[in-house]
Amino acid sequence: MQQDIRDLFENYKDEGSKLSVSHSTKFESLLQNELHQHQKPAKKTSYNKWLSIAASFALLITLAIQFFPNKQIENDTQTDNTITLGKISPELNTIENYYVNSINLAISELDLNNENKDVVDEYLIKIAELTNEYKSLTQELNTKGVNDVTINALISNLQLRLQLLQRLQKQLKKLNTLNTKQNETHV
Repeated sequence: MQQDIRDLFENYKDEGSKLSVSHSTKFESLLQNELHQHQKPAKKTSYNKWLSIAASFALLITLAIQFFPNKQIENDTQTDNTITLGKISPELNTIENYYVNSINLAISELDLNNENKDVVDEYLIKIAELTNEYKSLTQELNTKGVNDVTINALISNLQLRLQLLQRLQKQLKKLNTLNTKQNETHV
């Protein structure tokens, strides 16, 4: 049943498929009417109106944010200019990170309860004072510039805070063992 289409067209005789004389003129006039017909603009729906209003507001908000930045952003850029122990050199950054992480870990491992609350509060007050001193030393570093005395004072401050927390942990262990021995003798 397979036949070549070229063979079919060679034997095909077109009888009765002649177009009328006015066919081409009718086609051209219909084409001209379709192409040059003035279409009425479609009515804008309320959806398009609301969409354009929303887009306008979004544009206004974007421009307002761009040209009127928040004061908090300006403050963040000011803090980037301050010199800290970690910004002086990679080695000092490592030292600072070590002590700060060790201090935070020691604080998070503290076992707080009503029996040791007074002792913990005393140590935390001392540590808060050392933290304030560390901040003032950092400000001194910014005003007077980088010098060995200030750097050594900052490192000593970090060491002292960590040592205080280690002493606090030892005292809390002693208190816990004393409390457990007293509880055993009372029982």
